[in-house]
Order: sequence, then structure tokens, then C-alpha cells
Amino acid sequence: MARAWQRMLSGRRLDLLDPTPVDIEIEDIAHGLAFVARWNGQTLGDFAYSVAEHSLLVEELFGRMYPTAPTKWRLAALLHDAPEYVIGDMISPVKAAVGPDYGKLDDRLTAAIHIRFGLPAETPKRIKSQIKRADRISAWMEATQIAGFSTAEANKFFGRPDPNIIDGLSIRLRPPLDVRADYTARHAELLAAL
Repeated sequence: MARAWQRMLSGRRLDLLDPTPVDIEIEDIAHGLAFVARWNGQTLGDFAYSVAEHSLLVEELFGRMYPTAPTKWRLAALLHDAPEYVIGDMISPVKAAVGPDYGKLDDRLTAAIHIRFGLPAETPKRIKSQIKRADRISAWMEATQIAGFSTAEANKFFGRPDPNIIDGLSIRLRPPLDVRADYTARHAELLAAL
């Protein structure tokens, strides 16, 4: 039988087919996401734009869009792509080609991660939809600032964002260890505020 677990830097052994909350550590998530490139690495700059940096931006956008949202949903926004620390960031066309099994794996990992940090195993549909809106705005910003899309092209694929929501925000390309530290720190802030 093929091995279905991965050894994490924390020493944990994460079973991808049956993940448990006790095998989830934020340091592993932050480290993995800081080294996973969005856009398959096809971005401008000296550093890849990481899933960790994207997640920090999505959480910031979510907070701007829904300022009265409880802290737990801001934490869910920060962790929205957390499973990618072990399964990587697949662009949408690849996810479609892989089929429903990708979604099932993602769901199992998300549930374990959420339970580990005190969130419901499944995010309510309304909250998931709100996080997805913030995610699409982040994708628009990434597309136009570092991925070579024209504004018209980004508007077509991701929708035109409200300028007030993105005011003062820009894509930052930084060394992975800096992003890892910021992701871990933001996670700790949100947990402390729960």
C-alpha cells in the first residue's frame, strides 16, 4: 500500500487520508504556506508570491469588508487555504482536471485544521461565500499587480473590486521566512482574541 502520510518539520506525521487535529501545528502550516507559490510561480519579482502572503491579504480584506464579523471568521479567512501546506496550490484548471477527489481531500484537511484551532469543522455557507469574495479581490490584485493580467482581463475573471476595499493595499513580495513569521503572529493574535 502506498504511503499516505507526510512527516512535518514539527515531527508530526500527518495522514492525508485521515488527518486528525492532534497532528496539526500552526508552525507547519505557516512554514509550508510560506514556501508554496501562487500562480504556479508565474509572477513578477524576486520572490514567489506565497499562499501565506495571500492568506494574510485575504484576512485583511475580509476584515475590511465585514468589520463586525466575529474573530473566529477572521481566523477562518486566514486559514482558508491552509490545506495547501501539504497539498500545494493547484490552479483552478488543474483542480477541475483532478476532479472531486481533490475537494474531498481539501475538506478533510480543512476540518482537522479548523477543529485544531477551535473553529467548526465546516464553515457555514454564508461565511464561506464572504471569504470567497475576499479571495477573489485578492486574486484581482495579484492578477493586475504581479501576474501580468490587464485590468479588463482581471475584471472579467475576478470581478471589479470596490476601490474603497483595496485602498492602501498592495501586493508584497517578501522572503518566505518573513512571511512565515507574520502568518504565525497573525494567527496568534486572532487566537488570543477568540
